[in-house]
Parts: sequence; C-alpha cells; structure tokens
Amino acid sequence: MFGDCYKGRRVFVTGHTGFKGSWLAAWLAALGADVTGFSLDVPTSPSHFEAMELGSRIRDLRGDIRDRSGLARAVADARPEVVFHLAAQALVRASYDDPAKTFDTNVTGTLNMLEAVRGCGDVRALVLITSDKCYRNDEWVWGYRETDHLGGSDPYSASKGCAEIVAHSYFQSYFAQGPACATTRAGNVIGGGDWATDRIVPDCARAFAEGKSVTIRSPWATRPWQHVLEPLSGYLWLGACLLEGRQEPFPVSGQSYNFGPPASVNNTVAEVAEALATHWPGFTVSVDESVKAGRKECTLLKLCCDKALAHLSWKATLDFEETIRYTAEWYRCHYHGLDGKRPRNMLEFTLGQIDAYVNAAKMRGQPWTD
Repeated sequence: MFGDCYKGRRVFVTGHTGFKGSWLAAWLAALGADVTGFSLDVPTSPSHFEAMELGSRIRDLRGDIRDRSGLARAVADARPEVVFHLAAQALVRASYDDPAKTFDTNVTGTLNMLEAVRGCGDVRALVLITSDKCYRNDEWVWGYRETDHLGGSDPYSASKGCAEIVAHSYFQSYFAQGPACATTRAGNVIGGGDWATDRIVPDCARAFAEGKSVTIRSPWATRPWQHVLEPLSGYLWLGACLLEGRQEPFPVSGQSYNFGPPASVNNTVAEVAEALATHWPGFTVSVDESVKAGRKECTLLKLCCDKALAHLSWKATLDFEETIRYTAEWYRCHYHGLDGKRPRNMLEFTLGQIDAYVNAAKMRGQPWTD
C-alpha cells in the first residue's frame, strides 16, 4: 500500500489518542512505520486507543500542543520524516462553552506545530488535518471546493478557518523549498471506537450497550457520512505523494484537499440511527426535533472532492450500507464479542477491518493499494 513508502519511516502523529488519530496510528504501525504519538490525554472512556492497547505498539508521548517549547522538544527528539497533525478541540458545542480554549488549541496549536516543523530539518512531508467546517457555510446544495470562502459562525468553525490561513501563510513564507506540505478537510466521519459527546453514532453505541433506546436531536439534518478509513486513506496517500515530490498531473505541495464520499451519499441523522438499529437487535430510536436555541449547527454541508480525484486519483471506496455495517460490527465486537467471546483487545479486529477495507479498495481500483 501507498508504494510501501511508510515502512521504516519515522512518523509523528498528534492527537493519536483520539478517534481518527488512533485509527491512523494503528494503520501506520501496521504499515511498518516507526510511530511517535503526541497527545494531551485519552479524551474519552472508553476509547479506541485504550481498547486496542495501542500504547504498547507505538511511542506514546503526552503533551499539550499549546505548549510550543514542549511540542518542539518532542518533535526534535523524534526527528520525524512525516508529520500528521490531527490534535484539536473537535466539538462544536464545546467551542461555545469555551471559545478561548478552542481558538488556542486549533489556531495556536497549529502555529506551534508549524514552528516545530520549521525547526526540525528531518521532516520531508507535513499533512495538517482541519475540517469541512473550515468553510463558511451558506447552506449550498452543492459541494464546497477548496477555493471557497473560509470562516464560520460558531467558534469551532471559525478556528478551523483560521488554522487553514495560518498553515498556508507558512507554506508560502517558509516551506516553499520544503518540507512538502498540504492541508486536508473532511468531516462527518463515523466508525468503531468513537465515544465523543454530542455525536450520533457514539450516542447510539452507548444506548445499545446499555439496552436503552436513543433520542436523537436534529434528526432531519443531512450529512455526507463516511467511514473513518476513507479520509485516512486520503491522508496517507497524500503523505505518500508529498514524500514522492509529485508534480504530475499537478503539483501537490502547498495545496488543500477535500476528502469525502460521492455527492449521492447524503443521509439524515435519523437514517443513520435507523440503519445502525438494523445491525443491533433490540436497539430502538426515537426522534426529538427540538434544537437548543442559540447554538446553531449547519444542517447541510457537503464537499466537492474533484480536486483529490484530479490531483491524487483518490475517491471514496465504501457505500453508505458498508459504512454503517463496518461501524456497527466494530461496536458489537467491542461490547459483546464474536461467537460469544470478547477479544482481549480490539487491535486485531481493527486491523481486520483495515484489511477488509484495503481489499475492497483493491477490487475497486484505488491507486494507493499498489
């Protein structure tokens, strides 16, 4: 996979204890990378990171990306060749509760990461992950492109737009001669091991585990849902192209890329919960259409991924049914096991899902599977 470019390479991942970060770190370790993770803490209990016992498989460092000198020391010590920056305050509602922390983490944290990379001569490729919410949401029915306006009415969205601006100023001012770098934008990611608050799948998983029904908010809000492995395949493929110094058919360094499902994948929150219920016997869903006043979330936000297709030949692999099945099976295995036996940890099952995803991608001609 990915031209075997990660085998034996030193890779630094921030936010490795989080949902997406733990999946990425596990995949990189399976590819033979020497992975160093840097994170403030394990954000939830339970967590995907701890369910896999991933701390024993990689170098697990704890620190705060708001601490510029501490982050710089960690990067200098790890001497990474590739950096994936995922650490963030990632919840819209939490951004309303503590906007200062959100901006400090997402904007200053990104600045600190860029400064750490600027001071480390070993880094050859840098992938900064922001969010689809970095776009100013005008409730368009078409997908947002990488050239569309950045911004947001809530603190989280605004912080992600600011992080993009900071990153691209560094790309132009300091990294024109290297390292190769890019930002990525993805959202509405689901999959096993997410236990964050105020998210539909974790809410459903917790209710399923407790034998309860779940009441969902904003049931008719639509999202382009994708399994966590979809954008991660894009991040890893982008990192490989940056390492390669790809210039054809288009230069990759200094760019931004959207990673998301096809435009046809655009389901409501209610449809996600109901689809999960088909895989979890006895689990039921009820609908509450009330929304807390004064805390606005977008009801429609899609990405146009044509640039990733044109520059990287990347496109999503799984359809909606497969995305839901992968997600539901992970939680069923975690809570109830397979054949009545719970695994000692979830690493084997996680790697099995990665293998299944890769096989599906090979069957569908994805270029990164070579």
